[in-house]
Amino acid sequence: MLKTLVAKNSTITYELTIKNVKNINLRIKSDGRILVSANPLVPDRVIDSFILSREEFILNALRRLKENTKEDFVRYFNETELKEFVLGICQRVYPYYEKKGIKSPQIKFRKMKSCWGNCRNINGIITFSTNLVYAPKECIEYVVYHEFTHLIVPNHSKEFYGELSLVCPDYKEKQKLMKNIKLPIQ
Repeated sequence: MLKTLVAKNSTITYELTIKNVKNINLRIKSDGRILVSANPLVPDRVIDSFILSREEFILNALRRLKENTKEDFVRYFNETELKEFVLGICQRVYPYYEKKGIKSPQIKFRKMKSCWGNCRNINGIITFSTNLVYAPKECIEYVVYHEFTHLIVPNHSKEFYGELSLVCPDYKEKQKLMKNIKLPIQ
């Protein structure tokens, strides 16, 4: 059901879904829709109060969405080129890890919103984000080293970063570069 509230600085229109949830949930979609879900036992006035208390957050999020749609995102590869590039790096770096007794991992790719890569070292699977198409080559190399190093050390301890620095001594600079990569909102 579509609802509209008059707030201090704006009018907020949102879609309310009543379902069996514990808390009132607020989501802002990339198309600008504001979605709210709440338990059937929560009164409308409580939901309205919740939305009004989040007015500043909602307006900032909608403003960022508009800004992001205007930005040009630097795309270094298409997905096929990215996969070929990553697989090439994996082949190049694997001998180092093989000498440490690491079996060749299965390499996968998928769209990930919150990380560049993922290593499931128990299963021997490394997954890379297809969002790496927005990363320059040296950053992609860093992500490959980072995930391969998780095959040796599964956490982000001092031991992990010590091991990572052996294969990627400038990893701190690469991490900083990664934080500046702009992605389109998905």
